[in-house]
Amino acid sequence: MKISSSSSSCGSCCISLKKKRPEGLVNLLITKVCMYALLFGCLWSITGGQCLPGSNVFGLVVLFIVSELGGKLVGLIQLPRLPPFPPLLGMLLAGLLLRNLPYITDAVYIDTHWSAALRNIALSIILTRAGLGLDPSALRRLKAVCVRLAVGPCVVEASVSVVSHFLLKLPWIWCFILGFVLAAVSPAVVVPSMLLLQKEGFGVDKGIPTLLMAAGSFDDILAITGFSTCLGIAFSTGSTWMNILKGLLEVVGGVGAGLILGLFLCWFPSTDQEDLVLRRTVLLLGLSIFSVFCSHVVGFAGAGGLSTLVLAFLAALAWKTDKAPVAAMLGRFWDVFQPLLFGLIGAEITVTKLNPDTVGLGLACILLGLVVRLLVTFGLVHLGGFNLKEKVFIAVAWLPKATVQAAIGSKALDLAREQGDEALMSFGLDVLTLAVLAILTTAPVGALGIGLAGPRLLARQVKEGEAEAPPPHQEVVPEKDALTLESRL
Repeated sequence: MKISSSSSSCGSCCISLKKKRPEGLVNLLITKVCMYALLFGCLWSITGGQCLPGSNVFGLVVLFIVSELGGKLVGLIQLPRLPPFPPLLGMLLAGLLLRNLPYITDAVYIDTHWSAALRNIALSIILTRAGLGLDPSALRRLKAVCVRLAVGPCVVEASVSVVSHFLLKLPWIWCFILGFVLAAVSPAVVVPSMLLLQKEGFGVDKGIPTLLMAAGSFDDILAITGFSTCLGIAFSTGSTWMNILKGLLEVVGGVGAGLILGLFLCWFPSTDQEDLVLRRTVLLLGLSIFSVFCSHVVGFAGAGGLSTLVLAFLAALAWKTDKAPVAAMLGRFWDVFQPLLFGLIGAEITVTKLNPDTVGLGLACILLGLVVRLLVTFGLVHLGGFNLKEKVFIAVAWLPKATVQAAIGSKALDLAREQGDEALMSFGLDVLTLAVLAILTTAPVGALGIGLAGPRLLARQVKEGEAEAPPPHQEVVPEKDALTLESRL
């Protein structure tokens, strides 16, 4: 009886405490603070003095925490009927603040080798997710307009960046390095915005959200391929023709290595093994990281990214619908490395060392590229069967830049630091500076532009059970008159 009475009283006490525990935001804040404190406590107990202010471990932990908090705060900015601001802006600004605030800068030290390594791991994750996300069936459905939208604006904007040779005094090959860095569209901004519009039914009749999400992956791959090729040429020694040949060899070698590793993933692990998703994820991500880092070791820096894209694409073809759990697990890794990537990119910029002429002329280069990109995009979708408003929307949606710029914007500077060449380091810093400026200017403008233009320029598909009256400034296309993109092409 005593035991029963004691158990009953303990149960009542637990129920009472459960009712009094904080909920919602208060509980979340306490949980986050405890997690961060526990992270510091564990690292301090393992590393001792290496986790104190001024050490590399301390700097990385503080950067991760502040970047994540910055992303959360910016993500909370929500204007009515608009998508939230991209959290990556908060992460980037957090890194900038840590690098440029007095006293804090001295305490938050980050070794350049660690910074480059972590950014390369983040790049591996981005490329792996891009390879898995390629949808061959979508490409077959959308056909010519998808190819035009993915290739045309990217190549033209990269070519327009030759003006940096006259404005910033960059060598010709560095102009194309900068061009391909700036030419990539940001899936981190475009995809969430398209999903929101798709959910509300805007542009669904003509497949515009699907078109932009599918073409965005190919646009990024083309930009990374062009960047890797030009980077290999820029850091090669010997004659110009030998450098061009080496760039071509990097492309062929990267594709060949990706085919071999991709075929390996098609066969291993077999479907009868336990923890299949975990083993596939470990092998896929491990081979991707190995490809990126090994390509640097053997002197073919541009081959690693291509190899990663190809092997991930082949794995996705082999796994088919089973790739979704692997992609979800990779998303968890990205949640960790995204704050590190954008925070580290922001921390590379020291405002006091920036040349005002570089910033002003760099913004002019970015603006010129964006204007040309708008016009080219508008022209290339002219034959796609879209009306004037839809063409304008597609052109506006093709402006934001962020993820690829953060991933590859500093790679040229990293290679220049390894060689210790002051001139190359100056060129690499110019490329990085313009990449950061492109993120800060185009990501919020692009997100707001998509959110404002979508409901006003795209026809809304009326769902069953909804009111037939269209919202203000909206034109609803009847289902019987709506043509799908596939039928028009």
